[in-house]
Amino acid sequence: MASAFMQWAKSPAARDYFFSTHFWGPVANWGLPLAALADITGKDEEMISGTMTPTLALYSTVFMRFAWRVQPRNYLLFACHATNASAQLVQEGRFIQYWYMGGRDKRIANGELGEGGIAKDTKLAEKVQEVATKVSSTSAS
Repeated sequence: MASAFMQWAKSPAARDYFFSTHFWGPVANWGLPLAALADITGKDEEMISGTMTPTLALYSTVFMRFAWRVQPRNYLLFACHATNASAQLVQEGRFIQYWYMGGRDKRIANGELGEGGIAKDTKLAEKVQEVATKVSSTSAS
């Protein structure tokens, strides 16, 4: 199997593929699904856009169809957009759960959110306190 792949990789067909937009277009496009996957674990639900997320899911669904219909089929582009559509739908689920199914209320009840439902950021609060101390000590001098 590996030797067959290496034999193909040395062929003119492989060079044509690796130097074409069929390869580099999807490779460049992988930034979208990678960012979406990173947002699933690292982005607070308050930061998810309720309009942009389904728009990106629809965009990727349309381009999945394009990748499937174009000849020859572009499996790399299809995988890229399938990953992005899936990640965006997970994000939309997180958005709906947070804003419309009680997720935000639970966080307020647990004390995770401060006044006005704004997420408490201890690092930010520490930084603000540090800057305030510097400003007050500078103005006192």
